[in-house]
Amino acid sequence: MENGKKNENLVGDEDLVDYEEEDETSVPSGAVKSASTKESKKGSYVGIHSTGFKDFLLKPELLRAIQDCGFEHPSEVQEQCIPQAILGGDIVCQAKSGMGKTAVFALAVLHQLVPEDGKVSCVVLGHTRELAYQIAHEFERFSKYLPNVRTAVLYGGVPIKQHIDRLKQSPPHIVVGTPGRVLDLSRRKALDISSVQFFVLDECDKMLEQLDMRRDVQEIFRMTPHNKQVMMFSATLSKEIRNVCKKFLSNPMEVYVDDEAKLTLHGLLQYYLKLEEQEKNRKLMDLLDTLEFNQVVIFVKSVQRANALNKLLVEYNFPSIAIHSSMAQSERISRYQMFKDFQKRLLVATDIFARGIDIERVNIVINYDMPDLKGPEATAKTGADAYLHRVGRAGRFGTKGLAISFISSKEDNDVLNEVQSRFEVSIEPLPDKIDVASYMNA
Repeated sequence: MENGKKNENLVGDEDLVDYEEEDETSVPSGAVKSASTKESKKGSYVGIHSTGFKDFLLKPELLRAIQDCGFEHPSEVQEQCIPQAILGGDIVCQAKSGMGKTAVFALAVLHQLVPEDGKVSCVVLGHTRELAYQIAHEFERFSKYLPNVRTAVLYGGVPIKQHIDRLKQSPPHIVVGTPGRVLDLSRRKALDISSVQFFVLDECDKMLEQLDMRRDVQEIFRMTPHNKQVMMFSATLSKEIRNVCKKFLSNPMEVYVDDEAKLTLHGLLQYYLKLEEQEKNRKLMDLLDTLEFNQVVIFVKSVQRANALNKLLVEYNFPSIAIHSSMAQSERISRYQMFKDFQKRLLVATDIFARGIDIERVNIVINYDMPDLKGPEATAKTGADAYLHRVGRAGRFGTKGLAISFISSKEDNDVLNEVQSRFEVSIEPLPDKIDVASYMNA
């Protein structure tokens, strides 16, 4: 019954391009086995890496850019995926937040790409405008010494004429965008994706779970050539969506976290605090006064609460800013950039900021509100997924971080219990004192 119910929200399998009719139980060549395979050893992902980026034999221009970014050693995910990705193999990858999944596909594409004037070689789709903006920024960082490679970011909220003019004046080789805008431009013949060699979905579960967005992705996919490299990434990937992903892929390398416990982040301290709703503001002020931080993200469950809490923090002279879905797109991007540039140190946000957004200096996440369980499809499981993406904003790429969750209702407690059981993590009550060295990098 459960599978049938979920499939009502998805496009039927007959609508998907299915390259392989392999037996579902077979493990593709080169795959990293999941927890269901008995030989898998818990903890097989190591924390110390002997490999350096130079061992991947990337273009010298890419190695220079990587060095400029300050990266020395690849993460587990990069170590597993990059060797396959730069050879043009299809990949589906589930790995925890903050482990450099964006760099996998950005480096793989840039390493292989031979720019041709007037031809789009790569399409990358993300489910939100902020995610698309950030992915495009990563491509720009890594292509610093590849001046002939041009990247364009395309998303809704911007007049479509601006994008049409931009595509005419400076045709890109790499297009990063949200499915709706990319499809609209393709239908208008303003964007020609008939020569695409690389097709990437980041946070693919969000796009493939939602009926409308999945249809858009499928239509875009069909506009591209049959022979291309396809890469899909997410921090959370249910078995149902894994099977959907395979419809887009040809003999893919599958990289799945061995068990859900590994989805929690190394170096991230996680605590909870039980309190009444009316006690939250005072406690938040106390924490911000006593904790040492570079930058903090504070998650709330609604636009109204984001605005109200941000206003309160500003009145108390905290350098705060808010981001939520009701803002004009230009304002959201402007505020995101202000926070990323360290002009503001506190960000109050709804869950729109929870996925994929990478700000290196964030070392504390506070769940002022736990993920909301109101809504037809909300469950403790979906709340636990949202929790994982939220706390993943701190402690990224193996750095230290701190996550504190306010628990003020039975629903909050349900989410907390689900997080602890699913991810096999013990979240302790917030102690009176926390050693600064445990959540601040030296």
